[in-house]
Amino acid sequence: MSTAGSQQATEKRRLILDAAVRVFAREGFHGCRVADIADEAGVAYGLVYHYFRSKDEILDTLFLERWGLMLEEIARVDAEPAPVREKLAAIAGFIVDSYRYDPDLMKVIIVDVTRAANSFGRSHLDEIRAAYELIGAIVESAQKSGELRRDITPTFAAMAFYGAVEQVLSGWIFDILPEAAEDYDQAKEFIVSTICDGLEPR
Repeated sequence: MSTAGSQQATEKRRLILDAAVRVFAREGFHGCRVADIADEAGVAYGLVYHYFRSKDEILDTLFLERWGLMLEEIARVDAEPAPVREKLAAIAGFIVDSYRYDPDLMKVIIVDVTRAANSFGRSHLDEIRAAYELIGAIVESAQKSGELRRDITPTFAAMAFYGAVEQVLSGWIFDILPEAAEDYDQAKEFIVSTICDGLEPR
């Protein structure tokens, strides 16, 4: 395939993925059809199947792309010589900003993947567990240095931290929490304060 043809294929594939995000967020993954994605993208029905075997593969792709970026960010943050509060603040900030600038995609990931324990969530346990392990490693390191108390396991602390972040995003998704520009920055501060103050040595 020529360079121009390869670029065109990449753009078409991205067009379909972006359209799928809007359709999944609006109608729910289980409530839509591949034809709905094709209509949203303005492409022929068969073109969707040229790039993806099913809408399941589309959802897989969307999740793995975004989740992979988060895992890379957590690893990058952990490599920095910074206090644990700053590291957790950076991770919370990345996730909150991911929602802030792409709310439809984050809604799809939370509702249709990480909370879908009997379907997509179960098929991506390794990726989901990897995030907990990376955050847990940050907690464990801080426990060894004396920044955080040691009587709470790193795994539990990591799940509590990520759970707090996800729950705040759910509050915005379901219109339970206010969602003005200042609320995003406040949420980052509240999440870290809630978790770290509870984990600080007594």
